Amino acid sequence: MTYDPDNIFAKILRGEIPSLKLYEDDDTYAFMDIMPRADGHHLVIPKAAARNVLDASPDLLAACMVTVQKLSRAAMKAFDADGITMQQFSESAGGQEVFHLHFHVLPRHEGVTLRPPGVMADMEVLKDQAARIVAELDG
Repeated sequence: MTYDPDNIFAKILRGEIPSLKLYEDDDTYAFMDIMPRADGHHLVIPKAAARNVLDASPDLLAACMVTVQKLSRAAMKAFDADGITMQQFSESAGGQEVFHLHFHVLPRHEGVTLRPPGVMADMEVLKDQAARIVAELDG
């Protein structure tokens, strides 16, 4: 399988599609998921072209994991979460829908199930949630 440079996350990285940015460094970009399954659900992606975990270099994976950890800590505080679910899907059979490497980070609370997939969020709610995570990153 080859990397498609016109996937939605590549377009976000190029600024062709808007996103609610949480964090950015030389190697990674983090932004809110517009169809969140939990409050504070966000994504971490590499800036480099990588289809999924199967073709990413070890250095790229390490950079992503550093950002996942940083954002997980901030989201835990921002949402007073009891834990974090981190998901990564590779290839269609593995559940991948966007073929650019990405990690879902979902703050979790005891006894609260995830919302169903595919439901678009209210953008004002997402903006508020993004601000909460960014405040923890900055604080």
